[in-house]
Amino acid sequence: MLGEIDGRHSIVGFAVALAIIGVLLWAVGVDDVAQAFALVQPRSLLYVASVALLWLLAWALGLRAVLGSLDIHVSVPGVYVIQAAVQFANSVTPFGQAGGEPISALLISRSVDAEYETGLAAIASADAINFLPSIGFALIGLAYYAVAFTLGPRLLRAAAVIVLLALALVGAAYAAWRYHDRLEDVTVRALTPVLRAVGRILPYRRAPTLEEVRTHVEGFYRDVKRVAEQPGRLALALFYSTVGWFCLVCSLWLSLYSLGHPVPFAALLVVIPLGAVASIAPLPGGLGGIEAVLVLLLVPTTGVSAGVAGAAVLVHRTAVYWLPIVLGGIAAAGLGSGLRLGS
Repeated sequence: MLGEIDGRHSIVGFAVALAIIGVLLWAVGVDDVAQAFALVQPRSLLYVASVALLWLLAWALGLRAVLGSLDIHVSVPGVYVIQAAVQFANSVTPFGQAGGEPISALLISRSVDAEYETGLAAIASADAINFLPSIGFALIGLAYYAVAFTLGPRLLRAAAVIVLLALALVGAAYAAWRYHDRLEDVTVRALTPVLRAVGRILPYRRAPTLEEVRTHVEGFYRDVKRVAEQPGRLALALFYSTVGWFCLVCSLWLSLYSLGHPVPFAALLVVIPLGAVASIAPLPGGLGGIEAVLVLLLVPTTGVSAGVAGAAVLVHRTAVYWLPIVLGGIAAAGLGSGLRLGS
């Protein structure tokens, strides 16, 4: 029954997202997008797909560094399979990474024979690390525009969003460190009634006690602390995350290049991180919202027409959204069937 409900929600979510993309193409001009596609260079499309696969590899290696800090050792091919499955979970659930984390944690814990809270700590830590470089990239791009050009209204709003995100990140990190004991208690009190209700609904599932919930929550925070206490592995994960973001920027740049429109690389340092913010929309992986934000930002920052921007975004998102869905779906099916990849 729950599977049927989730399936219906996914279908509705994809239907709404595709409708948004349809409206976006109508607003941009379907004929203009088609004319831009007519100039595409096929060889460049292979480059876009290759860069997208390198992005997945970079973030997989970052996840591998995080898992290593938890004494979980996975081969590079194995962690690539895990990361593909994680990306699939993020792409088919609403709210992006936040929505995909519970499923990703389950896939990780099963594939490496770890506790669920350990898998959740690993993916939550990896996602937090993956967020950091985006702020740095956006600030570099905005600094370039502030020096070379005049920041328009949209870029000024973008700068405000980035500054607010940075301040929110610093504030959240400080609060989590300063009040971690209180945070654990709040988490236990919030989760206990939810998990007990789920336990009563699901067949063959016993409702957990308060003590059991507390044990799992303490295990999660303990594992997060283990990750934070290993600066060498954190730095390695951050490096791979940065490489991944660079690949994402390259993917969009190559998408524009394949249409015969090379643009300043620095402009996309702003566009890609702000587009990723739209993934928090209640749509599968931010589908529809990300495309709209990218098009709205590309026109003023790069000077390309709306038709070219729409065509480039479709090429880019095919490489970094639809291709990982196919690969990740296969990977998730393998992990769900009992494939084991690590200790």
